[in-house]
Amino acid sequence: MTRRFRIVIALSLAALSIWYLTGLNTPRHHPIPIVNNSPRVDPHNVTEHIDFWRQFQSLLMEYEPKCKPPKRTTNAPTTGFNAFEAGPRPDLIKMKTRDLARMKKAHGEFVDAIQLNPPALSYTPGTRGLVTTAGGSYLPVLVISLRMLRRTGSQLPMEVFLATPDEYEEFICDQVLPSLNAKCVVLSEITNAVRRARKIEKYQLKPFAMLFSSFEEILFLDADAFPIAKPESLFEQEPFQSTKLLTWPDFWASSASPYYYQIASQKIPPMTSRQSTESGEVLISKKTHLKTLLLCTYYNFWGPTHYYRLLSQGAAGEGDKETFISAATAVGESFYQVSESICAMGHRTEGGLAGSAMLQFDPVEDYRLVQAGKIRVKGASAPAPRPFFIHANFPKFNPATVFSKQAVNPAFNDNGTYTRAWMIPEDKIEAFGFDVEKQFWADILWTGCELENNFRAWENRTDICAGVKKYWTAQFGSEDPATV
Repeated sequence: MTRRFRIVIALSLAALSIWYLTGLNTPRHHPIPIVNNSPRVDPHNVTEHIDFWRQFQSLLMEYEPKCKPPKRTTNAPTTGFNAFEAGPRPDLIKMKTRDLARMKKAHGEFVDAIQLNPPALSYTPGTRGLVTTAGGSYLPVLVISLRMLRRTGSQLPMEVFLATPDEYEEFICDQVLPSLNAKCVVLSEITNAVRRARKIEKYQLKPFAMLFSSFEEILFLDADAFPIAKPESLFEQEPFQSTKLLTWPDFWASSASPYYYQIASQKIPPMTSRQSTESGEVLISKKTHLKTLLLCTYYNFWGPTHYYRLLSQGAAGEGDKETFISAATAVGESFYQVSESICAMGHRTEGGLAGSAMLQFDPVEDYRLVQAGKIRVKGASAPAPRPFFIHANFPKFNPATVFSKQAVNPAFNDNGTYTRAWMIPEDKIEAFGFDVEKQFWADILWTGCELENNFRAWENRTDICAGVKKYWTAQFGSEDPATV
């Protein structure tokens, strides 16, 4: 039996199963315009990527911080950002003088090497696209986010980086994602082509996905993050046009160790200078910010043992998030971090807000406010920029797990009855101008029903579609999700 014939049989059986389901009719067609039969993004030039990686890995290894990892005495407190009061910078790392000197020497020599003769990245000039990392239980979440993205009318292609061949799922990578103008790329097929390759995983994956993307200009999105407006506009206007690197803020104050600034030969910035970074969304040009990306990758390559501790000291979200702006500052390349504070979104419980998503705001409108001197975190009364990204980060809105008992139950009230997940803050939800959450649940429903038998993480599960349909009926009645 040919592979194509097996796929046809599987699809036919899935369609028959859905037809016979009682209750709410699940949509048999995409409820949004999808880029059907769209051409895949250009294939990677694997030889060029491997040549780059061979040269770059040797630099990463040559300038290894040859010292014991910095030791935390305790985790840095999770302190909210305050634009007016410069509290003390956390200083919770212990390092011996010789170890500090070795890290500073290795860092300085690595920066000199990439300043004088950086290895050339491979990308297709003049291209723009989306990049993400996924695999395993993140693949269903990504499909939902990608469908939400396509609702904006965006035609940007996406490259989905998987860590290893084990994460490549044929039906999803060969059928579902291409129908949404996305393709899978296996990172280890590039990195393992070079001898003595080190394992790259978790937070380290993000800069490597950027390095090996085929696009010149990248919008990186976490698998659980999506825009609610067409993201093409961000590439075409200020502040990206002049800075070529945009980041968005986290809730917290910076918790980088004073030792990091010694190692990077930087002045210690005041605690009021900017919020820490939330890296669910990053916009960057590989052409103009090569050195930033190379140093950022250095920080992540040696992150789990050395730089993550120095840049966060154990505060909330320790990982890749602080490496982008730190790298840009260290090599003197421009950037813009949105000043409008991140906003938690959720529903009310007896304990307060059951937050299950984060809002990030339009950098174009934010930049205009800043240029006019109306920085809202400094007390300006100007209207907020419009919400632009939703990062549905905790818990993940995976149809197989979202109704499970967990620390935050986005679909349930305290008494166990169903609720809308996103009800407050009301002013931010009203600013959407349409019912984003209803669209989100429509795509959760489509993914949970149309693909119930197609994700490896859902193997042998037959209750996923029924669970989402039950919730949909409770919240939205008999409304056909295909019309949302």
